[in-house]
Formats: sequence, C-alpha cells, structure tokens
Amino acid sequence: MTAALDGHVAVVTINRPPHNFVSVEFMKDLADACEAADADDNVRAIVLQADGKSFCAGADFQASDDRVAAGMEGVNALYVHAVRLYSIEKPIVAAVQGAAVGAGLGLALVADFRVVSPEARFAANFVKLGFHPGFGISLALPRIVGEQKAALMMLTGRRIKGEEALAWGLADDMVEADALRGAALALAREIAENAPLAVVSTRKTLRGSLAAAIKAQTDIEHREQSVLRATEDFQEGIRSVNERRPGNFKGR
Repeated sequence: MTAALDGHVAVVTINRPPHNFVSVEFMKDLADACEAADADDNVRAIVLQADGKSFCAGADFQASDDRVAAGMEGVNALYVHAVRLYSIEKPIVAAVQGAAVGAGLGLALVADFRVVSPEARFAANFVKLGFHPGFGISLALPRIVGEQKAALMMLTGRRIKGEEALAWGLADDMVEADALRGAALALAREIAENAPLAVVSTRKTLRGSLAAAIKAQTDIEHREQSVLRATEDFQEGIRSVNERRPGNFKGR
C-alpha cells in the first residue's frame, strides 16, 4: 500500500496489480494505512484507489486448489482487519475500476461513497464457489441497495456493471476511466472543505454501531463458511472457477 496527502485528503493506493487479490497480509497493510490516515489531524477524508485492471478481484482462484482452500482458512483473521476498516472515523471515497468481486466487493462497501467507471463490475459470487458471503457483505450490501437487490446479487452471483450499480445506488457517480481518480478526489475534497469535527460527528450518527454490527456479522459468516469449506461443493466451486465453467454441484 502507498499513502499520500493531497491537502486534507489522504490518498491510499492498493498496489498489487493487476487484480489486487486479497490476503490477510494485504488486509493488515491496508487497515494499517487507513488507520494512520485516520489518526492524522491534517486528514479530513480518505480516497481508496487501486492500481491495475481490477479494484480488487477477491481471492486468487488461479492458484492451485489446495493453495486456495488453505488460504480460505485465514478468512477469520482477514475479517478482523475488515472490522478495523469499518472502525475508521473519517469518510472514505472509493474509486472503483474493473472487478470488485467477493472480498473486493466487501472492500468497496467499506467506503461511504463509490465512484466508478463504466467498466466496473460488482459481484457477490460466493454461491458460485459453494461458499457463504463474508467480509460483512450480508449486512453491508442490504444497507446500501436494499434487501431485495442484495438477495438477488448474493443468491445468483450476478455481476452488476457500472451503469446498473449507479441506478441501484451501489455507485454514487460514474465517470470514464481516465477521469475516475480525479472524480473520487474531487468528492473527497468537497467533504474535506467542511468542519472536520462536524463531519466525523455526523458520520458517526449515520453509521451508528456499524463496526460492531459488522464484527457480529462476520462471526456468523465465518461459522457458515467453516461448515461449507468442508463440503465437496466447495472443492468443485474452486475447480469450476479456475476452469471457467459452471459448477457441477451435488449438494454435499
């Protein structure tokens, strides 16, 4: 991760291109960078952006099946850092290009606002893996798009592109890819020009006990994931995604 200060805006850049696959180390580094920005009195808002083709494409399913399954054992530790991100007090604007899939969708949902390019695509693809949503998505997504659209995304694994995301309220603005970072920074600057104590106070009221709720929800998600990780369908889900084909699931 890299971080830079632009006036009163901290710009945090995920720099593991092209797809910025998640890992526990990745999440720790990102939470460290955002917490450092949050603790800086000069910072009034944060932009979260990513180098590469994807904002964050979730787990690396091009790795071997065994490596992916082993990596999934660290999801509870990963969610500890997700809760750290939800505990940030200053507003976050995410600039989303390409895929925000699985845990990458979860990461995008941490932000208060999402500025996207038309090529952005959001997916809660867990059921295609024989798995349960994580990262607090089962709580955060319905808050943003409503119960019905969240259920549609989570139960079909459907990909939602930039224009549809904007219509659903999953995105707050859509601009061409070459203007994406500038638009996200402009929104963060608009927030940062206001009285910082009032902004933090208002955001705290709006979010309420969201971080605590995410912690409770990730505990539930992790229990469900632990059960599903032991199933044949989960192993088939990993293989099918790697092989770019529909899963041949057996319900066991």
